Amino acid sequence: MKFIRLFRPALKVLFAAVFFVSVFSVSAQEKTFKASCIAFYNIENLFDTIDDPNTNDAEFLPDGINRWTAQRYQAKLSNMAKVIAGIGNEMVKGGPAIIGLSEIENRGVLEDLINTQPLKDLGYAIVHYDSPDKRGVDVGLLYKPSVFKMVNSSSGRLYMPGRTDFFSRDQLVVTGELDGELISVIVNHWPSRRSGPEYREEAAKLTRRLSDSVSGVHKNAKIFIMGDLNDDPTDRSVLKFLGAKGKKEEIAKGDLFNPMWQLHRDGIGSLAYRDAWNLFDQIIVSEPLLSENGKGWRFYKAKIYNEKFLIQKDGPYAGYPFRTFAGGAYAGGYSDHFPAYVFIVKEK
Repeated sequence: MKFIRLFRPALKVLFAAVFFVSVFSVSAQEKTFKASCIAFYNIENLFDTIDDPNTNDAEFLPDGINRWTAQRYQAKLSNMAKVIAGIGNEMVKGGPAIIGLSEIENRGVLEDLINTQPLKDLGYAIVHYDSPDKRGVDVGLLYKPSVFKMVNSSSGRLYMPGRTDFFSRDQLVVTGELDGELISVIVNHWPSRRSGPEYREEAAKLTRRLSDSVSGVHKNAKIFIMGDLNDDPTDRSVLKFLGAKGKKEEIAKGDLFNPMWQLHRDGIGSLAYRDAWNLFDQIIVSEPLLSENGKGWRFYKAKIYNEKFLIQKDGPYAGYPFRTFAGGAYAGGYSDHFPAYVFIVKEK
């Protein structure tokens, strides 16, 4: 966490080079705030090189179509570790306090990831459950025990009415204390767009039930819903079925606020398809995180981590996220998604 300074009440926010925030008003009163970063990253097919008979991992084996050798696996781990360690560094050094991940094969790849530099020195711990997804990919969560003390975790299974042959990623729910204050995180990877919108709408219903369940247990629960939703902030799954609103002035008690809605309107994306940007990677917050009068953590700012080194520089995919594979060939890049992240602050 990083200490920043705010002048209240807020009229305009300006970032300074020394990582504090100045907000000016006629009757300004200086206060000191702590800042923390919470993030999400679809790391695109983090598979090990071991054949798992229970998953469809044939492409990601040394003799598979992707020639997924130990060398390529280690390069992928190093690339992912580099990205994660850099997220939010413009305000909080040393990587996010909490980061949700998707497209991971198993707990083992997360163990390898947190033991890869520069993450190894940052001391991350893991929360992970196996999902029934046919491709064998799960969601997971990394956190720093130095600032986040996990209280409990669980996973929610997605079912489709009338479809006993449907299997997808579970939704991960983690509750703990961030710098002494209780928060909850729900990590998602909703069904792909190869399936119909009703699949993502059903996933949205599950996410909302999980969020409401947390709120039912913890009064004024501060919840972060994150994930690759495979839909934009303006799609029905997010707007109607999850109920995530994009305008702060419309937020009422118990609502969910989606700061990615404005980023999407501004043309900012987290992945590209057919020369158009989508913002599938989102972090949505519960209404108690918007209170400026209450104590504790509150939402400050949402961003997409789209640094230049994460962007393809040339060729037919120039300007797209720099992927591990592109056009069927090994490119040695990072992911087809950019990470999403938010800053939260609280008075010191």
